[in-house]
Amino acid sequence: MPIPGNHPQEYTTFNHETETARLWELLATVVDPEIPVLSIVDLGIVRSVTLNSKEGHKWEGKVIITPTYSGCPAMDAISMDIRLKLAEHGYGKITLQSVLSPAWTTDWMSEAGKEKLKLYGIAPPGAAEQICDKNLFETAAAVQCPRCGSYQTSMVSRFGSTACKAFYTCGECLEPFDYFKCH
Repeated sequence: MPIPGNHPQEYTTFNHETETARLWELLATVVDPEIPVLSIVDLGIVRSVTLNSKEGHKWEGKVIITPTYSGCPAMDAISMDIRLKLAEHGYGKITLQSVLSPAWTTDWMSEAGKEKLKLYGIAPPGAAEQICDKNLFETAAAVQCPRCGSYQTSMVSRFGSTACKAFYTCGECLEPFDYFKCH
């Protein structure tokens, strides 16, 4: 598919659905700087993509994102990466908006993203942890080790390498690992 803006005469057949799908494809190539195996689409922080109009073969619209938690230090880098990616492909008139409510939840992560986390060595949130409560760490089900698959794991710290992860160790393979916390 040609890149919008490079050859305007070729865009008379482009439609709203095609352009929206193209934006989602481009956003799926933007990675989380803290977990580079996950795209921002896999992570679920892209809430919506809206195209409003076409002016001189340049689409206008909005991308709404929600950080994994308010104050996430990666959001500035992610926002810049989104802007650069879209501008590079001729989408310079797309507004980026950060929305905090409703708050991001691990429910928004794709199953493919959870599998990528596991392959990367980070335990993804499991089905049992999808409903969070204030006693999460006191009553949470066992976390499966992403390296050997054992459930003989124990939490070392509620906080791991980033605020969205907890630090665990495995009793079987004895390896430490991060667990992407439910929230």
